[in-house]
Amino acid sequence: MATNAVIVSVIVMVVLSLLRVNVLFAIILAALTAGLVSGMSFADSINLMVSGMGGQANTALSYILLGIFAVMIGLSGITKLLVNQILNIFSGKKTMLALTIAGIACLSQNVVPVHIAFIPILIPPLLSLFDRLKLDRRAVATALTFGLKAPYVMIPAGFGLIFHGIIRDEMLANGMNISLNEVTLSMLIPGSGMIIGLLIAIFISYRKDRVSKAADQREIPELDMAEGFTHEPDPGSWKTAHTFTVIAILAALVIQLTTDSLVLGALTGIIIMFLTRVIKFNEGDQVVQEGIGMMGMIAFVMLVASGYATVLKETGSVSELVEKTTGMIGDSQMLLAFFMLLLGLVITMGIGSSFGTIPILAALYVPLCAAAGLSPMATAALVGTAGALGDAGSPASDSTLGPTAGLNADGRHHHIWDTCVPTFLHYNIPLFIFGMIAALIL
Repeated sequence: MATNAVIVSVIVMVVLSLLRVNVLFAIILAALTAGLVSGMSFADSINLMVSGMGGQANTALSYILLGIFAVMIGLSGITKLLVNQILNIFSGKKTMLALTIAGIACLSQNVVPVHIAFIPILIPPLLSLFDRLKLDRRAVATALTFGLKAPYVMIPAGFGLIFHGIIRDEMLANGMNISLNEVTLSMLIPGSGMIIGLLIAIFISYRKDRVSKAADQREIPELDMAEGFTHEPDPGSWKTAHTFTVIAILAALVIQLTTDSLVLGALTGIIIMFLTRVIKFNEGDQVVQEGIGMMGMIAFVMLVASGYATVLKETGSVSELVEKTTGMIGDSQMLLAFFMLLLGLVITMGIGSSFGTIPILAALYVPLCAAAGLSPMATAALVGTAGALGDAGSPASDSTLGPTAGLNADGRHHHIWDTCVPTFLHYNIPLFIFGMIAALIL
């Protein structure tokens, strides 16, 4: 089992990431490792990875366009008005600010399902405020990841309805009957562990004052998206440009929800900003450069992560890993639950997607749970929790890449040590424990 391609490649990715190797290189090297361990050549591994990158092409383009749209919104001056208002409300109340950000992030999964689209719009303008309040950005990262993850784990609406529906459909496809309501009830116990993790992060782990510095410890000037442009709106009062900006945001949201396309939504907002002259046409090149600078990294990481997931699937090492593990377990339901969750953690850390991992896990787990005498609700808790484990903390997950893209807009937030490690500790550990409890009592 120690030579299994999934285990070896995930270890390589995690170790390289912890050593501060750029996550893009870490994932590429992990994909090559998975291919080589499974018997592929370098060329075959690369070709397979590249062929799988198209699986996230739509997502990558969405993130680039959202970054451009976010830069435009920043240039309108409306975000500076927002920061001034937030400063008045949350002056000296940094804990409440972190909890509020968690609440806003929760809305992005269920009420207004835009996922990470709000982060490049909301977070970069607040970075100077975080520093003035001495709010630890790791607390903000855990708050954002909680909002991106906990709602779909527990609430059957928006992305949560999709997630719970996948669990139900895959369990039915593998011969175990369960209703959507039962899936929801089974996921409440694991999800409650994430609430505890959030409270520990905000009120204990990252409660102390902290001002983020650049990696080389030199001060970086305060982020100003207007630099290099021909105008800088006065944020002191509401202007026509702000009204058009709000219209663009609402139009982008409506188009995204009605067409289920982030690309069309972001394009709509961008076009409105140009047509209403909030942003001049001759500023287009600079806007695109700023937008790619903000969200380009996350887009390329998502592409490479998709290729890595393809390599893992094609090697057949996931099925092999589960088969070898279950052969060591015996009849113990506790050991079965423990190793299933552990395998889910390893697999999802590599693939980086809870939604994409569920079909893989369900096909392998459902027959095993049925043979061990676990109830459908206990099985749903195991499948759902195993899929959700690793999403928080994975260097390749949009639940961590999204927060980093916003918090690192001024170069003062490290993806691994300031986002992945805190979210891994505060969410995967309680998810694991509460998932075990759910599997044993349901």
